[in-house]
Amino acid sequence: MTVRWSCLRRYTGTGVHVSTLNLKGKGAGTTNCPARLYCLGRDDKVRVRFGPSPTGMLHLGGLRTALYNYVFAKANNGTFIIRIEDTDQTRCIEGMSQKLENDLKWAGLIPDESPKIGGDYGPYLQSQRFDLYQNEIKKLLDNHSAYHCFCSSKRLELLRKDAARRGEQPRYDNKCRNLTSTEVRERHERGDPFVVRLKMESSNESFEDLIKGPISHNVADIEGDPVLLKTDKFPTYHFANVVDDHHMKITHVLRGDEWLTSTPKHVMLYKAFGWEIPKFAHLPLILNRNGTKLSKRQNDIQVEYLRQSGYFPEAVINYVTKVGGGFKSENLTGLNISDLISLFDVKLIKSNSGRLDPRFLEESNKKQLVKKLKDDRQTLVAKAKKLMEETFPVKCKSFLLSENDYVRILEWGISEGRVTNLCELVGPKFNILWSVPTSDQLKEFSKVIDSEKVLHDCKERLKELNVFEQNVVLEVLRCHMKEENLSPKHYMSFIRMSLCGLKKAAPVAEILMVLGKNESINRLQSAFQKLSSN
Repeated sequence: MTVRWSCLRRYTGTGVHVSTLNLKGKGAGTTNCPARLYCLGRDDKVRVRFGPSPTGMLHLGGLRTALYNYVFAKANNGTFIIRIEDTDQTRCIEGMSQKLENDLKWAGLIPDESPKIGGDYGPYLQSQRFDLYQNEIKKLLDNHSAYHCFCSSKRLELLRKDAARRGEQPRYDNKCRNLTSTEVRERHERGDPFVVRLKMESSNESFEDLIKGPISHNVADIEGDPVLLKTDKFPTYHFANVVDDHHMKITHVLRGDEWLTSTPKHVMLYKAFGWEIPKFAHLPLILNRNGTKLSKRQNDIQVEYLRQSGYFPEAVINYVTKVGGGFKSENLTGLNISDLISLFDVKLIKSNSGRLDPRFLEESNKKQLVKKLKDDRQTLVAKAKKLMEETFPVKCKSFLLSENDYVRILEWGISEGRVTNLCELVGPKFNILWSVPTSDQLKEFSKVIDSEKVLHDCKERLKELNVFEQNVVLEVLRCHMKEENLSPKHYMSFIRMSLCGLKKAAPVAEILMVLGKNESINRLQSAFQKLSSN
């Protein structure tokens, strides 16, 4: 009896995708029975993994891959695993594994199993799984699916040059495939360096991609037998990937489009071992706004950079969901991870690449600021205060800003789109909030006005106010200016300088309103003391 899976990709009210299993054979009718999520066969339990390499910071492409794996698992009551693929030790950065996991945690993508958390299928660092790789490579050698290759790097380089001269794709000529066991033993006895290669058959390896549909590719037509184990006994990415996915019982592999051409090679490896092949879904590429590929050297696509720049995790997650589809709604702005899980459908992921639009990130973060100021004001104020203290450790000691003052500053900053993230509040654009004048700056005005008297009287008038609103403050300033018989140019410029040390900035009444009564009087008093002490 033969078994054929027919994936109907039907969505049920329970949030679970089902397929239909058609059993056809001699003497058998056709039996339809539900099977969870695209033909599961491994204990009927979804298990997916995100396998970053600790060679650089997590960027938006990796974050999107992790997100899709996470919501796919959670939408189907499955398991999300983080596996650190650190077999290329020459490129690994110390501490990066922990950093990658921390970035994912910040984004709300908490694994069920990982190097930090542990689990039943560890270790979750490939560099700690070498005994397993050695055992599995022996199996392939024993069943003649792999062989030892003793070709020198010099010979391989000559092959590459010859292919380039002929205008052909460089490929290994499989010279060592037919070495006898005696020849192999003699080479080992001489201590000749070797790699282990997979014997690739010239045939079309086909598989059903959950996003792109049927894929067929003859790998042997364009490359020679691939290396599985390098001369330093470290496994190649392809070998470790397949071995670990099998032993960790991975049911679905969701990864970037760049791995699509390698998948037939992986299918061959599964067949060589006699293992069940997982389902594959290759995610569309994320491009820059101008259509170029993302580069790890771009600061603006690194999760760490976005964190430090004051963006909220919800906004960054919304940003990457905008590229690639996969959700039963076009408007995902403001949604949390739980919302995304309920809306996720793998068959809605697009097959074509998409471009990032930074404007969407700005808009999404603005909405998060508004939402958090309304729903989680205390936490947002604490973040703003901490940011100010870290940015201006000396100045902030003299400021008299209460929690209400911070709320007012945040409301002012968020209104009319003045800021898109918290970090902008401590940037040059908002120096009116954190700058103070020097004695020399204040003395410049003494030539045209009685600076000490003006400051003292202005301060006293503001103290008397019970309502400290912009229109009320403006009227007080105008009356005082008229009584002093001063021009707006001199009077307003001097008060502005006394408050924030700037000649040009927002209107004085607006600055006073934003700073609040206590801090405004505090700054005028500080300016008065600087003048009177000289």
